[in-house]
Amino acid sequence: MKWIAPSLAYLAVGLGLFVFHSAWGALLGFHAAIIGSLLIARPNIPLSILFKNSNKKWIVLSLLLCGSSGFALFFLWDVFNVASDLPAQLALLGLNSRTWIPFIAYFALVNPFIEEYFWRGYWGSATNHLHISDFLYAGFHALILIHKVDAVWILFAVAVLVLAGWFWRQIAREDDGGLLAPALGHMAADFTILVAVYRLAATV
Repeated sequence: MKWIAPSLAYLAVGLGLFVFHSAWGALLGFHAAIIGSLLIARPNIPLSILFKNSNKKWIVLSLLLCGSSGFALFFLWDVFNVASDLPAQLALLGLNSRTWIPFIAYFALVNPFIEEYFWRGYWGSATNHLHISDFLYAGFHALILIHKVDAVWILFAVAVLVLAGWFWRQIAREDDGGLLAPALGHMAADFTILVAVYRLAATV
């Protein structure tokens, strides 16, 4: 079941984006696939690990480094050669003036905890080398970026996300397995990136 779970998560994102053309459908389907898989697998990992932190420096480091993601995207927007029809693409996915704010709120507040428990908890590893979970975590983001940036930038984004997955695992390893610092860093990254897209896509 452990190896099936990522496939279901990828499938949910693909169906949501390319079949149902719904950002909400992709996100909620992704979460349903993960939660459903976890309920079946019943890993012996307490949910309290999401709120475990033994050293505040890891929270600060994670927030500062990961929170810079959206700012980097904002200032490098033109470098990434984002598709000129991005606003139209997002609108077709159901992201408009009425739905953007609740989407950002849910994505930033809920998604990091679900993903960290799944990728760094259930799929986690104490190795300080790259792990398959880092690549599995990064890979599905390529589906989100198709038709939005050039292929070279999709590869770049996936590479950066592989390193992000590795970084969050290392923080968890150094922080006695606690996932609060990775989850908060993940939250900062999601929030700043989505706000950057929201602000810039409306002015393309």
